[in-house]
Amino acid sequence: MKNLPVPGFDLPVSNVILGLMRITEISAEEIRTLVGTARDVGITFFDHADVYGDDPHDCEGRFGDALQLSSSDREQMIIQSKVGLRDGFWDFSKEHILESVDASLRALRTDYLDVLLLHRPDTLMEPEEVADAFDALHSAGKVRHFGVSNQTPGQTELLRRSVRQPLMFNQVQLSITHANLITQGIAANMADLPQSVDRDNGILDYARLNGIVLQAWSPFQKGFFNGVFLGDRENYAELNDRIDALAAKYDVTPTAIAVAWITRHPAKMQVVLGTTKAQRVRESAAGSDLPLTREEWYGLFTAAGHLLP
Repeated sequence: MKNLPVPGFDLPVSNVILGLMRITEISAEEIRTLVGTARDVGITFFDHADVYGDDPHDCEGRFGDALQLSSSDREQMIIQSKVGLRDGFWDFSKEHILESVDASLRALRTDYLDVLLLHRPDTLMEPEEVADAFDALHSAGKVRHFGVSNQTPGQTELLRRSVRQPLMFNQVQLSITHANLITQGIAANMADLPQSVDRDNGILDYARLNGIVLQAWSPFQKGFFNGVFLGDRENYAELNDRIDALAAKYDVTPTAIAVAWITRHPAKMQVVLGTTKAQRVRESAAGSDLPLTREEWYGLFTAAGHLLP
């Protein structure tokens, strides 16, 4: 497992993250097996959100109840959660952030979060309120590090004017086929190419310039929750042919190649897995440090339908 050089962490920061948004679908024993497998292959980072599950804090509670972490086990895990989404609206108010984090800690059965992300932009956000909430959480030892999710450079800069803690992470959607944050820069300034349209205000370059780690969610999705591209030969025959050939070359599964396409990028991103299958965790981990060549990386890029002008 490849680890990233992220300042301020006592543990290695794995470049593959186990996301727990679907664990209400499995038993407590299966949760323990899933998390145990992740730890066995070197994953140290575990991702939650207060809205994951059938009810608020549902998945966090399933995780906490299933694992009942000892203090020594807790010290070997980086636990991240997110706050801000509510039923029908977004809420970055100080009151909601503080209440939700306390509920997350109770559900997870832990005294602290290693990372708290603001989950999608709240256009009614008051940056000073967020700053006050972060100060309270940080000084109380309830949250050690902070970041954002699905936010543009401008939105992040607005927060940074008031927030005193570094914003260290931005969780964004990225896969070989849903790669706007990469593809736009390659086709910049090319008239009449839809790929040249800037949809995110330069998230990738901004993150690299400011030391922000991008966390790629839905790394196997074709688009916005409309199915996976792996094995989809009706729409992505050439891409799957190339993936299968590389999987054979490196003696891994196609899943590992999809992960490696993201981890190969010099931005040093993390890949967020959403699986509940231990075997898929093992397969994904094999792509953590796979040395795809430039030719192989760009071959996947063009096979996915992106242009090299």
